[in-house]
Amino acid sequence: MKKPMNKTALTVLAGTLALVALPLKAETLRLMTWGGYAPDNVVEMFEKETGIKVKVTKSNNEGMISKLRATRGAGFDLVQPSQDRIVSAQADFNIYKPIDLSQIDTTQMVGSMLEATKKSTTHEGKVYGVPHVWGTSGLVVNRDMASNVRDYTDLCGADVAGKVSYRLKRPTLIGFAFAMGEDPFAAYGDKEKYSRIMDKVEKKLISCKANVKTYWSGGDALINLVRSGEVHAAMAWDAGGWKINNENKSVTFVAPRSGALGWIDTFALPRKTKNEAAAYKWINFVMQPKVAAMITESAGNFTASKGADNYVNDTLKAQYQESFPSADVDNIKWYPPVPAGLEEIEGKVLDRVKSAG
Repeated sequence: MKKPMNKTALTVLAGTLALVALPLKAETLRLMTWGGYAPDNVVEMFEKETGIKVKVTKSNNEGMISKLRATRGAGFDLVQPSQDRIVSAQADFNIYKPIDLSQIDTTQMVGSMLEATKKSTTHEGKVYGVPHVWGTSGLVVNRDMASNVRDYTDLCGADVAGKVSYRLKRPTLIGFAFAMGEDPFAAYGDKEKYSRIMDKVEKKLISCKANVKTYWSGGDALINLVRSGEVHAAMAWDAGGWKINNENKSVTFVAPRSGALGWIDTFALPRKTKNEAAAYKWINFVMQPKVAAMITESAGNFTASKGADNYVNDTLKAQYQESFPSADVDNIKWYPPVPAGLEEIEGKVLDRVKSAG
């Protein structure tokens, strides 16, 4: 005859049954990212495939650093700062943890972008970021009116006099430096050398002032200038050129011979992530070409996913492939972190160009 359970055993059994009856809490990935980088359709696909719920918080570089600094790297599992905003934040605030590249299918990524991002996000010998969404500035050209414009310094040619526009901002200084045979990024660690390069660029921009219809400050204003025919060639961003191309096939974005200037928004791990495994699953999922194309359709910019351009809509695919043959992608000059003191040098150069007669 079986002995009846004692009181202690009954209590343990009741507690066990109660735990079994409780619903399991769904696994969650807390993602802090830019608008458009985690569209609803992609989130739904990921949740259905993995069973992991994605909680999206939209932010920007300043917001990401501020939130992680306040929590000492807690509160999120995956964030997306720009590649040139990681090393300084890590050095100052210790808010990230190194990336385990063995957990990522890097074969899905454009090799040159992966290497550029690894280089610019390496701190004390460890990599803190891998590439996701990218974009460039280069040339927006009306090919019927300014077919000779193939590099930044071509904006100073006599054939486009009075029909040129660019911003008085650091990308213009950097672009002209590369077009003049210099490597300003390689001089970042040498202020004297960088100053000499900027002096050379300053002289060129002053001599080019007569060619400039106006220095644009807002994207809509520039688009209207090109649309109206007042400007035939400009230094601007890729998505802006493709936007005008939708209306006027003579106008498009051209990657300069010396290289378009590129930015990359990365994937980075907060130091106190609670779900690192889910973060790696998300990275590998969204870097699949077909999924990455969905993000491009949402964000308006391409990703570092290899071959994803083949899956975007036909118009954007044609625009991208015309502007960026593979050699031009590999020739992009990716912005590295800016050392202290260089912005002051650049600011003085821009002020002198602006005030020159």
